[in-house]
Amino acid sequence: MKIAVASGKGGTGKTTVATNFALALSRNRDDVGYFDCDVEEPNGHIFLKPQIIKRNSVFLPVPEVDQDLCTLCGKCSEICQYSAIVQLGQKILVFPEMCSGCGGCLWVCPEKAISEINREIGKLENGKSGNIKFVHGILNVGQTRAPPVIKAVKEEIVKDSISIIDAPPGTSCPVIESIKGVDFVVLVTEPTPFGLSDLRLTVEMLSKLKIPFGVLINRYDIGNNEVSRFCSGRNIRLLSKIPDDIRIAKSYSKGEMIISVIPEYEKVFNNLYNEIIEELSR
Repeated sequence: MKIAVASGKGGTGKTTVATNFALALSRNRDDVGYFDCDVEEPNGHIFLKPQIIKRNSVFLPVPEVDQDLCTLCGKCSEICQYSAIVQLGQKILVFPEMCSGCGGCLWVCPEKAISEINREIGKLENGKSGNIKFVHGILNVGQTRAPPVIKAVKEEIVKDSISIIDAPPGTSCPVIESIKGVDFVVLVTEPTPFGLSDLRLTVEMLSKLKIPFGVLINRYDIGNNEVSRFCSGRNIRLLSKIPDDIRIAKSYSKGEMIISVIPEYEKVFNNLYNEIIEELSR
């Protein structure tokens, strides 16, 4: 079971839900993993406080041109959609920062003048938090290609386990890479105009991708009932509601786990799993 926790916007409590969900599940089983795919700003480690056991670099293959073999046919620059490799006068120039690592230029070069070299774009850290398998990716400062680092994080998922994937906010390419291949997505939102607007976008995205999902409303008692009405009108399962509890805010500000400080909330996250199973069995 691979469950992604996502949101249309930042600040809805996505990581709070993902980390406490993983901890609640791990108290009854030993096959739970937490995978932080918000590689531009990973913060699950602040709460789970894992012991990091292994660190690895994440590389992206970028082209290197042998100018002696190159005949300046221009096919490499024609195929590149990111202008990472261009012909300028009598020379082919490569801009590694713009390369997506697709390898297209390598395949179309008739003279085999292009090879690939690895460029480090991020890091992968593996560890344990209690009996939770912990993995997160960290995109290097100045790098823009998050999906390869996210892919590296997901490659650490153990088969036949429960994997909680903490996705980045929004609906862009990093989110798509994070939720690709998951069994279910928990959409965390808040009852505000911005929350509803971004929820609509994520619902549209998941509907097109045909990935099962449900909604969790965080701080449900601060706004109106528009989010609930939207879910009801679209026949979207409302998985859970978490109130605007000052105790949660205080524990979050200290980097503490909700269910450890306020034990009564553990049943909320256990019920969340039951709701997901029921929705998948419909």
